[in-house]
Formats: sequence, C-alpha cells, structure tokens
Amino acid sequence: MAYYKYHVFVCTNQRDEGRQCCASSGGGSVRDYLKDRTKALGMAGPGGVRINSAGCFGRCGEGPVMVVYPDAVWYSYAGEADAEEILQEHLVNGRIVERLKLPG
Repeated sequence: MAYYKYHVFVCTNQRDEGRQCCASSGGGSVRDYLKDRTKALGMAGPGGVRINSAGCFGRCGEGPVMVVYPDAVWYSYAGEADAEEILQEHLVNGRIVERLKLPG
C-alpha cells in the first residue's frame, strides 16, 4: 500500500517581472486551504492525503495548476470553490472532476 492514498502538489511558484504564475493566481492560498480542509476532515497524514507546495510545472498559461498522484490527474482551478470540488469529488469520492481536468 502507498504511504499516502493521494499526494497533491499545488504549484506556488512565483515568476519574475509580473509574468503569469500560479503564486499570483492564488496557488499559495489554495494550498493552505486544502491543507486546512484535509486536516479538518481527518484525511491528512499517512494512509490519507498529503498536500504539498510545488515549484513550477511549466504550465503557467493553464494555471493555477495542481496534480493529484498516484492518479496523475492535472487540474486548473479558479479558487477555493474549485479546490473544494476537487477535494470532495476526487480525494473523498475518487471521481475525477472532468470540468477542471487538464490534459496529462
């Protein structure tokens, strides 16, 4: 069995000179939101869900971006409401949120 059921990497990369990036699109606040929510739901930790910051995925034009492993599902989101939908549908119920999914 895997150490975590799901490992979520949320890009929080900051780019120079005002170029589009996940940090300026709310990546850090969404990472914090997901960390708080998974803890509140008792999902955080071994056997459950791990939320981590990630550096640049090179998909800045599609951002903000996160990826859920082991499923290798890439998502773009617009804020906490979309992050909550990913949490409830994918991390709780195991269903991919097709409307937010990016090509892998």
